[in-house]
Amino acid sequence: MEIFLIKAFQFLLSLSLIVVLHELGHFIPAKIFKTKVEKFYLFFDVKFSIFKKKIGDTIYGIGWLPLGGYVKIAGMIDESMDLDQMKKDPHP
Repeated sequence: MEIFLIKAFQFLLSLSLIVVLHELGHFIPAKIFKTKVEKFYLFFDVKFSIFKKKIGDTIYGIGWLPLGGYVKIAGMIDESMDLDQMKKDPHP
């Protein structure tokens, strides 16, 4: 049982590292080009977050569902999820 817990922790730690490095690939260019980043999350925050802190305009957090992560960049929408946004006129 102890071996299983160690291996599960190692898997979660290595997955976290890969996800953070991948999401930094979105986050850093967005900041370089002065695009507003609304959220930077490790793991998904379905309904609630384990940790959340707002620094400047960006909310940094850790979700509870370890299947990936995301960077929410202002102006980018997922058409399959945000139907209300699709009905609005585009903003400059």
